[in-house]
Amino acid sequence: MRTCLIVISLFFVISSFAQTTTAHEHSRAIHFPDVPGFLTVVCDFHQHTIFSDGSVWPDIRVQEALRDSVDAISMTEHLEYQPHRADVPHPDRNRSYEVTSRSARPYDLLVIPGAEITRSMPPGHNNAIFIEDANKLLIKDSIEVFREAKRQGGFTFWNHANWIAQRKDGIATMTPTHDYLIKEGLLHGIEVVNDLTYSDEALQIALDYDLAIVGTSDVHGLVDWQYKIGEGGHRPVTLALCTEKTIDGIKQAFFEKRTIAWFNNTLVGRERELLPLIQACMQVKSASYIGTSQVVEVKIFNDSDVEYVLMNKSPYTLHANTDVIIIHPNTTTTIQVKTVEEMSNFSMDFEVLNAVTAPKTHPTFTLEVKTN
Repeated sequence: MRTCLIVISLFFVISSFAQTTTAHEHSRAIHFPDVPGFLTVVCDFHQHTIFSDGSVWPDIRVQEALRDSVDAISMTEHLEYQPHRADVPHPDRNRSYEVTSRSARPYDLLVIPGAEITRSMPPGHNNAIFIEDANKLLIKDSIEVFREAKRQGGFTFWNHANWIAQRKDGIATMTPTHDYLIKEGLLHGIEVVNDLTYSDEALQIALDYDLAIVGTSDVHGLVDWQYKIGEGGHRPVTLALCTEKTIDGIKQAFFEKRTIAWFNNTLVGRERELLPLIQACMQVKSASYIGTSQVVEVKIFNDSDVEYVLMNKSPYTLHANTDVIIIHPNTTTTIQVKTVEEMSNFSMDFEVLNAVTAPKTHPTFTLEVKTN
């Protein structure tokens, strides 16, 4: 009898664990809707494995990406910094890409060839992705290596320009070298988000110099530990608005700067990309007046993982909230609006406080409401 009770108890423990694990895996998946004319593709193009200074084999990066529903990844191993080479000798700098690609083959996951050009400042660290042969980037001249990346059709972006190891004040700052690289068409983007940091100054550089806005994990250890996935966190990624979910489609989106960084429940991008995405997330499911009152209940479905923080900028006040409301992710949130008189339709403007289009600048979108 005692043995039977123990078995039953273990069954319930295991069942509970399985249910928790399933829910957890479902909740960690990164979800954003497509926007009119484009597919929203989730990318993380700055990651490391033991083939440079990371802590894991490439197949772990594949499994993490699958759990997070990331569509495209790149192992951007340091070209010049190889701390594990005594234990994992690999003179071929393409090896990490090859192992990752083989691990990803059974899945719907795109693997982009890439490498990290690792230099002192300037030019600092820069990633070259969509390249053909990382070995050919082993060039001493810090300008010629960018030219080689361009010859291969690569897209190059400036990594962690706010990195305190190379900028003690943490402020991303343009240099004559970077200015030259941009003018020569050798530098195409900049990380506004890297790992656990965000840079207003890097965003301003992107806007001033017409660079693609990039967000990456730059993960070296485990994604789950670094971004506290079990506690509801998420890895930083770039959302690319693509005409097709292919390597060529993603490459085109990056070169045409149709990119948005998602970091710490915050969206960072140009208004032309951000507003269509926000509009696609917000769906008015129903709107009806409460009894004979002039207070309308508006049910808003948020088709994304962002917990939107909105400030009401419309002439209508809210009945159950102040001017700041939270629209919860992947579910329906109800707000009550005082329209003063009964209306068949009306518009509400909201400033999105956790979306950024420029330093200290938040976009405003319009919610169109039709009442029943």
